[in-house]
This record gives sequence, structure tokens and C-alpha cells, in this order.
Amino acid sequence: MKKINTHKLGHIRQEVWSFIMMTCGAALAAFALEEFLAPNDIFDGGVVGIAMIIARLIPPDIGILVVLINIPFIILGRKEMGNSFVIKAVYSMVLFSVLTSIFAPLVNATQDKILATAFGGVLLGAGVGLVLRGGGCLDGTEIVALLLYRRNGFSVGNTVLYINIVIYTIAGLLFGLDNGMYSLLMYFITSRVIDIVDVGMNNAKSVMIITEEGKEVAEEIYKRLGRTVTFMRGEGMVSKNEMDVLYCVVTRTEIFTLKEILHEFPRSSFTTISEITEIVGNHIKRTDS
Repeated sequence: MKKINTHKLGHIRQEVWSFIMMTCGAALAAFALEEFLAPNDIFDGGVVGIAMIIARLIPPDIGILVVLINIPFIILGRKEMGNSFVIKAVYSMVLFSVLTSIFAPLVNATQDKILATAFGGVLLGAGVGLVLRGGGCLDGTEIVALLLYRRNGFSVGNTVLYINIVIYTIAGLLFGLDNGMYSLLMYFITSRVIDIVDVGMNNAKSVMIITEEGKEVAEEIYKRLGRTVTFMRGEGMVSKNEMDVLYCVVTRTEIFTLKEILHEFPRSSFTTISEITEIVGNHIKRTDS
């Protein structure tokens, strides 16, 4: 009973920490948007970028538009991503919306486009990275990209990039090519910072789990992520105990859920998560019922 209570307490702490990260991330992203990017006509990608373009043409502010545009994506991704993801995504998006309204009246940090591009990109990347690391999401287009990835094998990174190129092209045509190019430069800065902040930012991660509860862990991964795993057998050099070795590849948005699963199995003694630089063949399989 004591072990179970300790385990539950650890899970509660993990959830609290995830909401702290999402809160800090949403605050950083909102500050970057309102104090660096929007005042200088430097546009973000995805839903935020679409909201920024619309906000320049009609009265509603950026925060409200972000929430409204994201609603269809949240509904679309609810079945695939699960209730936990939806709750955290909605929390992140609503908080981001509220904070943009709070930061909007403040004096802009700079009117220099180069400084706005560089510092805005860094702060936005740090904010988005923290939100992702906490298990939330600010951009519904990434949900669509993930769904296309699972169903048709399209690259998440490439899908998001193509969507953003269209957004930056529209921004450039409407508000000047220079602004479109500054926005594209900011996007590359932001992407790099997200890579640094969020451990699961790459399109895919390889995971190796050494555990005494291999069957149970594998079934939970399949149940909650729809991912199959490869079973291997191992033996401790000192203990001589036989262990299950599970190997699977997951997407960046699934890393947090995977960690939650592993946290539920105290005897999962050792897990490594590694970056993948190149993949050949069908590396991720999802079986839909």
C-alpha cells in the first residue's frame, strides 16, 4: 500500500510539473508574440500565424482567434490523442490567449526587425518547447500533421513546413515580401530552440525499455499510443536476472504519454530515448480498431 501511495504521489508531482511547464511556456510564447513579433509584422507559422494574419484584417485579437481556429483541430485529434492531451492542449491554448491580451497593452520591446526576429524567435521557441515538454500544444496544424503521419506515412516535419511556407507566402504577399522573409527566418530560429528545449522535438525518437513487466508495458503502449513494440530478452551482467527489452519508435508528441506509461510501472528499471537521424522503411506502425 505504501508503494502504491508513493507511486501515486510521484504521478501527481509529475502532472503538477507538467502544468507548471505549460504555464511558463504559454507565458513566454505570448510575450514573444505581443512584444516582439506582432508589432513588427513578423508572423509565426501554423494556427498562430493564421490568427496573426486575420487579426491584421479584422477586429478580433490574436488570442481569441488562436482558440477559435484551434477548436476544429482539437475535435479532430481527440480520438487519436486521448483526453489527457486534449485537456492540456485546451489549457495551453486558453492560457496563451489570455496572456496575449494581458501583454498586448505593454510597450513593445523593440522596433528593430532584426532584434525582433532573433529574440522573438528564441523566446517563442523556448515557450513552445516548454508547452510540448509539458504535454500540451499551441498549434492545431501539428495535430493534423500527426494524423496524416499515422494514416498515410507523411512526415510530420515536412507537413508542418509546407503549411508554414504557404502561410509565410500569404503574409509576404499581403504585408510585404520583407516581412515574409523575416518570418521565415524567425521560424528557423524558433524550430532550433524548440529542438534544444523539448527532448522529444525530432519527428521520431527510438525508445528502449528494460523492464520486468514487458508484456504489461507493451500492452499499455499499444492501448494508449496504438504502437507495437519489438520484444527481446536480456540478462543482467551482475544480477543474472532475465529482463524484457522493448524497442519502439514514437513521434515527438507521444513522448510525454510514453513517460506517463513508464511511470506507472515501478519495475521498469531503465529506459533510454534517443534521437533518430534517418529512418529507412516502415518504422512506426499503428493498428486502428
